[in-house]
Amino acid sequence: MAQVLEFKLPDLGEGLTEAEIVRWLVQVGDVVAVDQPVVEVETAKAMVEVPCPYGGVVTARFGEEGEELPVGAPLLTVAVGAPASGGDAPAGGGLPGAEEASRAGSGTTEGSGNVLVGYGTGAPPARRRRVRAAGPLGAGTPGGPSAPGHPAPGSGRTHGAARTEPGAVGFREPGVVQPAPARTAPLHAEGPLPVISPLVRRLARDNGLDLRELHGSGPDGLILRADVEQALRAATARQAPPAADTPVRPSPAPSRVSFAPADGVRTPLKGVRGAVADKLSRSRREIPDATCWVDADATELMRARAAMNAAGGPKISLLALLARICTAALARFPELNSTVDTEAREIVRLDHVHLGFAAQTERGLVVPVVRDAHARDAESLTAEFARLTEAARTGTLTPGELTGGTFTLNNYGVFGVDGSTPIINHPEAAMLGVGRIVPKPWVHEGELAVRQVVQLSLTFDHRVCDGGTAGGFLRYVADCVEQPAVLLRTL
Repeated sequence: MAQVLEFKLPDLGEGLTEAEIVRWLVQVGDVVAVDQPVVEVETAKAMVEVPCPYGGVVTARFGEEGEELPVGAPLLTVAVGAPASGGDAPAGGGLPGAEEASRAGSGTTEGSGNVLVGYGTGAPPARRRRVRAAGPLGAGTPGGPSAPGHPAPGSGRTHGAARTEPGAVGFREPGVVQPAPARTAPLHAEGPLPVISPLVRRLARDNGLDLRELHGSGPDGLILRADVEQALRAATARQAPPAADTPVRPSPAPSRVSFAPADGVRTPLKGVRGAVADKLSRSRREIPDATCWVDADATELMRARAAMNAAGGPKISLLALLARICTAALARFPELNSTVDTEAREIVRLDHVHLGFAAQTERGLVVPVVRDAHARDAESLTAEFARLTEAARTGTLTPGELTGGTFTLNNYGVFGVDGSTPIINHPEAAMLGVGRIVPKPWVHEGELAVRQVVQLSLTFDHRVCDGGTAGGFLRYVADCVEQPAVLLRTL
């Protein structure tokens, strides 16, 4: 007898609570092997291919491309194993291909190891959902019975058990609090609440809604955001009934309070754009930032780079030289390589420099992180910047490559601008901005000359240091730009 196992959207790490389905990599009826990628999803951090921990035949998929699913929601079901031997198989002869996938390494008693950041497939649970006979051929999976509580392939997306038709006994409208005269205790008086997403908990808490009184429309009674929103709408409607002597007339749609025109183009704040919006808002809300800036003569830095590249070997990028200057400056002013623990009211000074750099892509602004930048030379930094930039453009950065930064370098000069007051990449303490390098009149050695001039700006968290420290950091960076030989003191 084949076993039908349910594969749920795993925890993708870094506090992510939901993901959007970008592309299905398998179809219903396909044979999959253990750890074979089955769906490509987009999180607030990156694009990720999700592997399935089971080997067998795909019997159902949940969710369409472009739909967002919370962590823990079903992705698909897989029939594992072959029909029982020594007896008649159910109608349809079992699930074709299941035995081959099982022999190919399904290994239902072994885990697949760490296949994603923050996620590893362990041994399947001891209790398995078993395929039950569902009547005539065609009632469930093509060629065999369907799994209890799951629709037949192609029948649409349905989470959990089969739904009761409206009007039938036991029908419950999702998200609506049902009157229960015979029951005085809450629906979920004991045991954990069937809620996965912290966003759902917060929405209910902010509106004073008791989640124990809700019937979830998700799998196994999981309470979804739609359930909470529908319950709030129902509660609002009950609080403002029409007057008894006033005839009930169809009311026009309520006017929408918005600062944007009603007919304007609306873009959902989700995915990368939503993550950037949340992070920048939190930075402005929590960090008392200040900015200082200085103009520097970058002529000698440009000459030094040209000499390095003329000497042979891999070409050195300007961003790598600026990064090397940053790490040297952080060694002299370590206060700026820190973060603030607001709960403990402590400043945490960090030992390693994980350098983030802003990269503009078609999917929006992302900040890849170069690990242990303080231990890399100019060639290593150049190679790592190139690798991460290409991964950012193709959307293949992993969540681990987008998080954990301790200081950010923002080269907005590539956009043809001179200066900026950047927003700190929370929870870091500072960001160095670099404008364009352009010929300008400059007093050099007592005479007016045309020099390559750049504006440097430093935005810093005023909680971790005062202006003297920030000014000393920025002045040291400017000195290294004007006289690269200053770096020799730290090499």
